[in-house]
Parts: sequence; C-alpha cells; structure tokens
Amino acid sequence: MTLPTPELHTARLRLRPFTDADTASLYALHSSANVLRYWDSPPWTEPARAQRFIATCRTIEAEGAGARVAVDRVSDGAFIGWCGLTSWNPGFRSASLGYVFEAAAWGHGYATETAHAVLRWAFDTLDLNRVQAETDTRNVASARVLEKLGFVREGTLREDCVVNGDVSDSWVFGLLRREWHPTAGR
Repeated sequence: MTLPTPELHTARLRLRPFTDADTASLYALHSSANVLRYWDSPPWTEPARAQRFIATCRTIEAEGAGARVAVDRVSDGAFIGWCGLTSWNPGFRSASLGYVFEAAAWGHGYATETAHAVLRWAFDTLDLNRVQAETDTRNVASARVLEKLGFVREGTLREDCVVNGDVSDSWVFGLLRREWHPTAGR
C-alpha cells in the first residue's frame, strides 16, 4: 500500500515531498556536527548520502512504511529541515515521529509547528492510535517539543546508541489518539 507524502501548510511553513533539488540543502543539514550531536548516526561526509536519503523517502512511501516531508519557511522559501513518520503499521495504527532542523531554525517553534501538522495528518487521515518518538536524554529541547505536543515520556532505553564512541541513552515518548489535542503545541 502506497502512503502518499502529504503536502501540508501552516501559517509559517510549507511541508512537501522531497525533490532532487533538496539534495544540497539536505546534505548541509545532515553534515552539521552541531545539528546531529544527539542523532543516532554521525554527520554525513559525502554528498551522495543526501541522494540516498531522498531515494529512501520515496521507497518508504511506495512501500507504505511512512512519509517524510521537507520543511520550507513560507516567508523566504528556505529549506529549514524535515519531519516524518516511519515504521507505519496500519494493523496496529501506529508510527514513529522524527525530525531534524537546521541550527538557525532552533528556538522559533518550527519543530513544534511542523510536528503538529504531521500529527494532525497522522491522526485525522491515517487514523493512527499511537505515535512514538525517541530522543537522546541530553536533547532537552527536543524533549520539550514532544511534551508541548502532548507526548508522555514512557521510559528510558539505556545505552541504546553508540555514535563515534559516545554511548547515550534515549527517552521513549508516546502520544495516544485519546490524548491528542489538535490545539496543543501550535
């Protein structure tokens, strides 16, 4: 079952499918050690990784396993990051939420605004019952985004990631349909 990538809009943002034109911006985002300091893999060192990421986005959509959207700021059309649902399981009505934004976009509410739009799509269109997210326990800003959206911290995955020799724990967050408030986090 193909899961078409949505085109979503907020007052400040346009969420759209990735195109080949996003390759350079995506590489710049994922090659930043600062942006990926809490990510579960090291920064990219070769531009071809961006092309493979976009190909993977198309594959997970075609296989019905999820959808990722590029995020552009409406005011200037600039690519500022991405957000997506992966591990979509229609039988369990669940998926996992993830996002990455460039450092210049931090602190402006873009992650919360984007995730809110994706969650509205997840609950209203995909009829999900549960969305899960994980964040490194050191990434307090990302945990705060999830909490503003209504996610509940459900537990800790101890030493679940080792990136560049750095061992870290992750928090697991969950948001259930019955706890979802469409006005939260906007």
